[in-house]
Amino acid sequence: MDNNRYCVIMCGGVGSRFWPFSKAAKPKQFIDFFGTGRSLLQMAFDRLNGIVPVDNILLITNESYEPLIKEQLPELKPSQILLEPARRNTAPCIAWAAHHIRAIHPDAKIMVAPSDHLIINEEKFKQSVVKAFDFIGTHDALVTLGIKPSRPETGYGYIQVGEQVEGDFSTVKTFTEKPSEDLARVFLQSGEFFWNSGMFFWSASSIIQALDHFAPEVNAVFDKGREYFGTAQEQEYIDNNFEACPSISIDFAVMEKAPNVYVETVDFGWNDLGTWRSLYDHSPKNRDGNVTQNCKALMFNSRNNIVAIKGDKLVVASGLEGYIVADVDDALLIVPLDEEQKIKQYVNDVKAKFGDKYL
Repeated sequence: MDNNRYCVIMCGGVGSRFWPFSKAAKPKQFIDFFGTGRSLLQMAFDRLNGIVPVDNILLITNESYEPLIKEQLPELKPSQILLEPARRNTAPCIAWAAHHIRAIHPDAKIMVAPSDHLIINEEKFKQSVVKAFDFIGTHDALVTLGIKPSRPETGYGYIQVGEQVEGDFSTVKTFTEKPSEDLARVFLQSGEFFWNSGMFFWSASSIIQALDHFAPEVNAVFDKGREYFGTAQEQEYIDNNFEACPSISIDFAVMEKAPNVYVETVDFGWNDLGTWRSLYDHSPKNRDGNVTQNCKALMFNSRNNIVAIKGDKLVVASGLEGYIVADVDDALLIVPLDEEQKIKQYVNDVKAKFGDKYL
């Protein structure tokens, strides 16, 4: 196994589109949605087995989730967990990880992966990851994985591929964030657009150089503390300076601007398990198309619903079609599946009216 390979798993998000199951105290990446005994984070960690040395897998997360990570991944050393004192989106998160890794391994090749994705064909996934590592080993490149779309999804970002470079790798023409349904249909029919997976590959030096050029206000926060990275003073420096970073995604900060961005087009059964719809799509259904997530439910005259209840509560429902029914602790959500993209706004409204009590 190549000891130059590193992976950074981002696991600090709240996952508000999965409310009320995903709450601030225990977001979706720490939940076992499929009854396998492994959370989404644990599954993401398991997928890297045999690709990246275990000691080279880093988790970057909000400091409040340190106990959950230690509970779910006890094999990690404390030095493998980077604790953000504040949420600042993905660019500052990635910048810190890159500076940290460069300090301990200047020639490192880095994979960045979210913690909440579902991968169906793990063998194909491993082959694609190895190809991406090999590509950045021979090219000064920032690589993202583009997923072959299966439907006109409006909840994902899209990548338009340009000129083929070699094999499955092409240049990138454009990035488009969450298009309308009509535009998503055009993208699907064209064959030129792929879903943006949020998985990236680059060398430590390449991404730091790109951040310095295209997002200097982010990179400067870490560059001025270079002497502390890889030392016992690193966390203290981060605690005192991280909040000065602007909140910006790596896509906006770098990927949409840099000239050396490439996409590897892949098809390994990927899903951003970010919404109730995605969980519904990938769960077993009864003859009426209903999904019950590890709970007791009797559904009459009801079709194409997902029911998720924590605890021993019984749900009896009639006349529902295409609904989410999710009940946990002190919150009950009942909304049409077609309105799942509005859940984040509903959560904001809950916060505005009731504070953080139900979040």
